[in-house]
Amino acid sequence: MTSPRRLLAATLSALALVSASSALASGAPAPGPRTSAATFTDDFDGPAGSAVDGAKWQIETGDNVNNHERQFYTAGNSNAALDGQGHLVITARRENPNNYQCWYGTCEYTSARLNTSGKFTQKFGHVEARMKVPRGQGMWPAFWMLGDDIGQVGWPNSGEIDIMENVGFEPSTVHGTLHGPGYSGSGGIGAAYTLPGGQAFADDFHTFAIDWAPGSVTWSVDGNVYQRRTPADLGGNSWVFDKPFFLILNLAVGGYWPGDPDGSTSFPQQLVVDHVRVTTSGLRPPA
Repeated sequence: MTSPRRLLAATLSALALVSASSALASGAPAPGPRTSAATFTDDFDGPAGSAVDGAKWQIETGDNVNNHERQFYTAGNSNAALDGQGHLVITARRENPNNYQCWYGTCEYTSARLNTSGKFTQKFGHVEARMKVPRGQGMWPAFWMLGDDIGQVGWPNSGEIDIMENVGFEPSTVHGTLHGPGYSGSGGIGAAYTLPGGQAFADDFHTFAIDWAPGSVTWSVDGNVYQRRTPADLGGNSWVFDKPFFLILNLAVGGYWPGDPDGSTSFPQQLVVDHVRVTTSGLRPPA
């Protein structure tokens, strides 16, 4: 399946698109632990209504014409706030309280997008987020990474690692994808993971992770490995993932891939994040 995708705010000047292709069999055991050290942890503890920790995250603002998304990303705690119970809640609303203007005219929705650019980057390790995704046509939550050199080399030469994306019309499925020079947009290299028995990702929290080493990225959901990618998967194109990346969390509304909300979509919708954790490379490769 091919699937166009997303923006970077003006300060980063990038776009991204996504797809999924064939992968390794799902259900393989996750890599076993060895010695590792935590380098980034956010458990989102704090009073209800508080904004995220500004020492760890910056909040992007604006719209995204590149993917034809419908939301305006707002600043502060308007659409991204702690709930007082150890969660970050990113809320998408059908509203426009400040007459925000989008690529298509007056914006119809608000939401939030956070990144760690300039605050935290890492090269290799275990990267995970435990989250409960929203539901409904047009919802597009994502947990992903961009090469820290994007300001110098641009996208897709910077590389992009999509740890988790979900589109509302696939309630049981998430996608993990690599984008780089010669394999970006609809040509991204990735795969999908589907919950058994028709379960929906919006029904409960799940842990989405990568184990990232020189020359390889391995994806898992709740500890179940479902794909591993190496330079051999790129058809001779350059592997651009052996360098520092930063983290991104966002909830988009509409766009080329998910399609726009329709009469079946209820608002507000929420991406609830229990934690984000990054450790050094202390993991055995999968068998």
